[in-house]
Amino acid sequence: MGEAMNEAIGEAMGEQAGRAVRRVVAINGSPRMEKGDTAMVLDPFLRGLEEAGADVELVYAERLDVRPCTCGRMHCWYGTPGTCCFRDGMQDLLGRIAQADTLVLATPVYIPLPGKMQDVVNRLCPLMEPRLEFREGRTRSRFRDGVALRRMVLVATGGWWEAGNFDTVTRIVEDLSATAGVAFTGAVIRPHAFVMRARGELSKTGRAIQGELQQAGRELAETGALRPETLASIRRPLVSEERLRRMYNEELANANRG
Repeated sequence: MGEAMNEAIGEAMGEQAGRAVRRVVAINGSPRMEKGDTAMVLDPFLRGLEEAGADVELVYAERLDVRPCTCGRMHCWYGTPGTCCFRDGMQDLLGRIAQADTLVLATPVYIPLPGKMQDVVNRLCPLMEPRLEFREGRTRSRFRDGVALRRMVLVATGGWWEAGNFDTVTRIVEDLSATAGVAFTGAVIRPHAFVMRARGELSKTGRAIQGELQQAGRELAETGALRPETLASIRRPLVSEERLRRMYNEELANANRG
């Protein structure tokens, strides 16, 4: 019975991933909000979604009145199921997330997430049903009845050279999706994102990558999926590892002198 149930859940998640996107809530977790590299990557992706007919709402975590999850009692599961004990801006956001079919979590790579973004992720707990299941070797929950979410997508930026620097944040969103019983559609990642700019302006290559991000948004809206070829092009190296490392170390040396 357990194997049959896991197989059925896997098939259902595959069907969810293949449906077109209609309503999106995107959360930009960068403390720099509109001025950050995360916005530079996220915004064209969201434009592509809108061009293909999706209804998109963009939220900045830094502007939310959201407390950290500190009750220590899982009150939203066992006290008043589905309702957090804190009264702040998260109640309204949870209602809007529950009505969307797609949640986009956008973040720069910190260690591993910016503080406000971590608070928002932790506070998603009221959307989940406290009835536990065992799926694919892990204890899982799932979203409550009435939560329309079918998929999650990660959009992430980083300053370091390699794509492997995104493994932790990707695993967080992938695991959150699996626990909630929805599809993890993929990770749109941009290493050394700041190199897309030259002297404060988007370079020719930066504009090309933004075009690919827009295309990725359209693909997601139309098919419910992200093409591996598009994702690979978005994350392609823009400079050599040696050159980027030299840039960082020269900046450190200048800071130490000054």
